[in-house]
Amino acid sequence: MTALVGVRDVGGLRPGQRVLVIGAAGGVGSFAVQLAKAVGAVVTGVCSTSKVELVRSIGADDVVDYTREDFTDGARRFDLIVDTAGRRPVARLRRALAPDGSLVIVGGEGGGRWLGGFQRQMLAPLRAVGSRQRLKGLVVRERQELLLALTELIEAGEVTPVIDRIYPLAEAAEAVRYLERGHAAGKVVLTVG
Repeated sequence: MTALVGVRDVGGLRPGQRVLVIGAAGGVGSFAVQLAKAVGAVVTGVCSTSKVELVRSIGADDVVDYTREDFTDGARRFDLIVDTAGRRPVARLRRALAPDGSLVIVGGEGGGRWLGGFQRQMLAPLRAVGSRQRLKGLVVRERQELLLALTELIEAGEVTPVIDRIYPLAEAAEAVRYLERGHAAGKVVLTVG
């Protein structure tokens, strides 16, 4: 749902636009790559070396290995950047954003004492004052219509959930520890029953 709202509603992605998905192999990013392709966008995914082939396999037109290339150097510009990784300064991300592009910040890591990881999300819009760029934080509330839209896309074969690991409910604590390490490729699933 987060990827759908970020790409479609907040990002306003249209066919033919260039989109950069940071954290393209993660739980939200893997959906964002596929949703952007379903819209008809040209998608560049950012991930680590070990996940390059996964990101290519889910439809990215180009893949950037962030351990080898600085995608924020301004050499390439994107109409939409969906940042699911939360570590790069907004000022650097803006260099990779088209003059009238949108940056959607999903979640966040680290941050200050009071706001934690939400600091980037909350302050980003202020950094765009006087600019045509749109910088937006994203927090999504689960809604039935979002689940129905995702179900339709999955059933139509336009989106395939990427599942890294499956844990029984009794091992939920281990699943959370695995997620906290930050290296999951796609979703981590808990089974009930």
